[in-house]
Amino acid sequence: MDPAALRADVPACESCAYLNTGASGPAPRRVVEAVESAQRDQEFEACSAGHYEVAESVRASARETLADHLGCRPEDVALVASTGDGISRVANAVDWSAGDRVVRTDLEHPSGVLPWRRLRDEGVEVTTVECPGGRLPMNDYREAVADARLVCLSSESWLHGTRLPVAEAVEIAHDAGALVLVDAVQTVGQHPVDVEAWGADVVCASGHKWLLGPWGAGFCYVDPDSLSAFRPRHVGYHSVVDPTGEGFEYRDDAGRFEVSTSAVAPYAGLVEAVEMLEAVGMDAVENRIERLTDRLKAGLGDRLVSPEAYESGLVTFAVEDAQAFVDRANAADVVVRDLPSDAVRASVHAFNDEADVDALLDLL
Repeated sequence: MDPAALRADVPACESCAYLNTGASGPAPRRVVEAVESAQRDQEFEACSAGHYEVAESVRASARETLADHLGCRPEDVALVASTGDGISRVANAVDWSAGDRVVRTDLEHPSGVLPWRRLRDEGVEVTTVECPGGRLPMNDYREAVADARLVCLSSESWLHGTRLPVAEAVEIAHDAGALVLVDAVQTVGQHPVDVEAWGADVVCASGHKWLLGPWGAGFCYVDPDSLSAFRPRHVGYHSVVDPTGEGFEYRDDAGRFEVSTSAVAPYAGLVEAVEMLEAVGMDAVENRIERLTDRLKAGLGDRLVSPEAYESGLVTFAVEDAQAFVDRANAADVVVRDLPSDAVRASVHAFNDEADVDALLDLL
């Protein structure tokens, strides 16, 4: 499959220049069809196969597909509802004590801010590292993580489109004795990823952005060597070894972060989405994103806020009134979003083409 074939299977491309994948990616037809088929099987094949058997088959397939895509083992993948759901589960799986400290950057999405803010009620301190221009200042970071209990770090800034030095940041935090949770939702699906190479204790992401999957199909990679650090409070029969016995023993894999009955059809869609991107090839996906973002950045000129050199498909630029520009763009069938900084962000994926980029530039 090439990018043109991928584009031909995305209905959104028929009606607009969709440049907002960083918020939510438009699913291809094959993805939606996979969701519908899985839901029919779940409900209609109950007599011959059984609800739970069908569901577990889908979940197992999702873990295997995600593991291949992320560079880990299937048993190291937990299926959750979203990136934010995964981060919240991690926050509620640590036995916190008053005086513990969490370090985060000022680049985090609210999903990577609110769980730690709530922990202040339990005496947990939160330190925020400021990252001018979307860059992690390593000296400030090294100082901040000393004696920290946990670090929450995005692999890519949703505000700037900059890539953060994840492996280096993880190593520094681990040397200081801190756990590391990485929000990778803006990375998975637009760059090749090897979560084991990052070395983080947990990596959370979701399928509905750059992977072009459906909503409701989130996932977490959990380093098997870090499992003992997490005792989830959010538990159910998926979380434990023997759900009907008298004892209580967490599973010895990432499944301890799963709970109980949940929708499985979104994961059938996610499997299809991942397979489609891999059919294009992640190197080809990234190369196309780079070429298209170069075109966009050249046309933006002095308006460009993101780095001039390629780092990701997220391109932020300045306008006089971000909300007014977004409204005008929507009226012209160009989909972008405004940011809290009162700038505008375009998200360029492999299914986009030169005409989409030019349609946005024509509005400036």
